[in-house]
Amino acid sequence: MSKYALGIDFGTLSARALLVDVENGREAGTAVMDYPHGVLDEALPDGTRLPPDWALQHPNDYLECLGRIVPQALEQAGACPCDVIGVGVDFTTCTLIPVTADGTPLCCKAGFEHEKFAYPTLWKHHAAQSQATRMTEIARARHERFIEERGGRVAAEWAIPKIWQALEEAPEIYAQIDRYIEAGDWMVMRLTGAEARSSCLAGYKALWSKRAGYPDDAFFAALDPGLEHVIDEKLSRDVRFVCTRAGVLTDEGAALTGLLPGTPVAVAHSDAHVALPAAGITGKGVMLLVLGTSGCQIVMDDAEREVPGICGVVEDGVIPGLFGYEAGQCCLGDHFGWFVDNCVPASYAREAERLGVSVHQLLTERARALKPGESGLIALDWWNGNRSVLVDADLTGLIVGLTLATKPEDIYRALIEATAYGTRVIIENFEKHGVEVKELRACGGIAQKNDLLMQIYADVLGREIRVARSAQTTALGSAMMGAVAAGAESGGYDDIADAAAHMAGVREGAYRPDTAAHAVYDALYREYVALHDLFGRGGSDVMKRLKEIRGRAHG
Repeated sequence: MSKYALGIDFGTLSARALLVDVENGREAGTAVMDYPHGVLDEALPDGTRLPPDWALQHPNDYLECLGRIVPQALEQAGACPCDVIGVGVDFTTCTLIPVTADGTPLCCKAGFEHEKFAYPTLWKHHAAQSQATRMTEIARARHERFIEERGGRVAAEWAIPKIWQALEEAPEIYAQIDRYIEAGDWMVMRLTGAEARSSCLAGYKALWSKRAGYPDDAFFAALDPGLEHVIDEKLSRDVRFVCTRAGVLTDEGAALTGLLPGTPVAVAHSDAHVALPAAGITGKGVMLLVLGTSGCQIVMDDAEREVPGICGVVEDGVIPGLFGYEAGQCCLGDHFGWFVDNCVPASYAREAERLGVSVHQLLTERARALKPGESGLIALDWWNGNRSVLVDADLTGLIVGLTLATKPEDIYRALIEATAYGTRVIIENFEKHGVEVKELRACGGIAQKNDLLMQIYADVLGREIRVARSAQTTALGSAMMGAVAAGAESGGYDDIADAAAHMAGVREGAYRPDTAAHAVYDALYREYVALHDLFGRGGSDVMKRLKEIRGRAHG
């Protein structure tokens, strides 16, 4: 009888459960559910309006999804709870939940439903850019080592800027928050009854390192006296390494999932980072392009190097024994979704309906007919700010070359190309600073479904790209963590490399660059870099001034 590991993937818009045969990686059952509240970026559930750059979620959505998708995945697989040997959980990061002492999200307490600082801040909450900018300035002035380990700048998406924003803007709410916890760690706590802070989540999003721990209290006091003891008062110094067991399902955890009490649960992982072993990556020099609502570029090395503009380097942050380097783009799939939702004529929607395809598919096919450079457009892919290498959420999008002859497919292709140019900036930045990128692999729904985008990436980058075998790579990675949490004695694996050898892999074939297309994209890339540096490195601050004017208009 087959033994299974369960991966539970909490993404930006939905949660997914995947039941995987531990012996061979066969995906036996899966279920997905959209969050009932989605992303709260305009208003709270009661209608309270949110300012610009906010992105919140409702934590009850996570539990509601969990209670539905796990039993559905079991039913689809025809599996019994007794067949599940281990569970792994991943989450978008940094998704930070303010909780009371018993782990209850503050927004779930009576009287706090109307308070925006009582809700989880999603990874793409960028309203703490002011705090991130000041943190960067103070860290540089104090010559804090952590700032160089994390690319030279603090990102608004990270934990401490979000916590500082709450202290500054809502001190009365901040005082009611006993702890802040990453959503992945919170979910593991709900399942096991014990808090186990993940080394991946703490390392990449909360300034922790294996060697030095957190920055000392004096640094936080330099930010604000109220933050002096923020680690001990609001976070935790008890950090557990990924690829290890966090605990086992309690009776409550079993009731939430329909599994058996005592089932091993892995330490939580980031949704992007956990995808590396699921794509068969357990060594250095192989970069994974995670192509989802946002984009991540993650590669491992056996040494620690200072690379400006990245999201960080964490020892054992992805798997034990290697330094995991992360960079990213704040907007990828969201980019294309925004365009389809807001900028495509009704005639295109009618044509897509007539053909029985989505608007995305229609635009992809029309964009496919264009030659590189034919649109006459070039874009900066900053619709949601820039994560790497500029680390600035106040930057915004740009399209150059629009004319009265410009069609939607021209813009759609230019947006795809822009994300590829942004990826090339990131790869070249890694290599310039000594981190080898000798091979590219890709995962995510976009990598699986959009062959035009993948070919454009290969052409822009001038590199071969292979795609992960699984269409559900992050959930598979979490299932692999569950198999390792169970261990070989229970039918799983004692290390993640063994799990990857049996459960992971890539598809046959690869996307290979076209020489002629690459030559054209080389010329276009030079124009992209010129615009990138002009608007991103201080040549023109018009984007930031426009955001300031918008902020004043919103009051």
